[in-house]
Amino acid sequence: MASEGAAAIQATMPIDTHALDGLKLQAQNDPQAAVKGAAQQFEALFLQMMLKTMREGGNVQDGPFDSEQTRYYTSMLDQQIAQVMSKRGTGLADVIARQLSRTAPKPPTSNPMSSTADNVPAASISVRAKQFVNQLWPYAADAAQNTGIPAHFMLAQAALESGWGKNEIKSANGSSTYNLFGIKADASWKGPVAEVTTTEYVNGVAQKTTQRFRAYGSYAEAFHDYAQLLKSQPRYNAVLTQGGDAQGFARGLQQAGYATDPMYADKLVRIISGDTLRQGMAG
Repeated sequence: MASEGAAAIQATMPIDTHALDGLKLQAQNDPQAAVKGAAQQFEALFLQMMLKTMREGGNVQDGPFDSEQTRYYTSMLDQQIAQVMSKRGTGLADVIARQLSRTAPKPPTSNPMSSTADNVPAASISVRAKQFVNQLWPYAADAAQNTGIPAHFMLAQAALESGWGKNEIKSANGSSTYNLFGIKADASWKGPVAEVTTTEYVNGVAQKTTQRFRAYGSYAEAFHDYAQLLKSQPRYNAVLTQGGDAQGFARGLQQAGYATDPMYADKLVRIISGDTLRQGMAG
């Protein structure tokens, strides 16, 4: 019975997988906003289950046109109604958000760099971000002069691609490729390469695949090659003319096909405008 109940709930949950991916990233960069987003998902689920219960209790689907197909489309309609109602707000999400905020675990105050798990405390992320920015700022500044793109925009993209340096692409022997931007080794690349398993999106669906990436001798080379890539490819012309517009920069990269992730631009904008990068750039 328990498994049947779980299956029934899962079948009726109004889940937006792209929104959930965004919530995971937002939980790292803006925990409060992530709590609010999670609360809205819970509110939508509650509203949908309430609609389902009302239909079943009132036998509103009984009649000559009742069938599996009509029940299926009615369920889809309930999902949409629940999503719309939760976005407009019923007050329930605010109550849930306050409860989640009170029960969320607090990060430890001692030795913020001691955790090596994926769920890194916020304090540790800030320390890593500061180290990341301090190490790479000179190269980002040089690339900014070469491209006109703000240095912190490029640092944000490097942070997105490499997980603030934690997930930097490695060669087969474990050595660094210094490839912070996830630039692949196409036919024009004559330097060393590293083959790694990565995630690509095909028609919005994530798939694991093995790709060849460029390997550099230093971070300076990586930033220089990134700047040359944007300047040499006409498809990135719109990116170079965005100035200080974070939205334009991120959307331009996605529209030019820099990444296949349908949420790439949203993730990048959140990092550019997020507290983690801001704290990392603080003196």
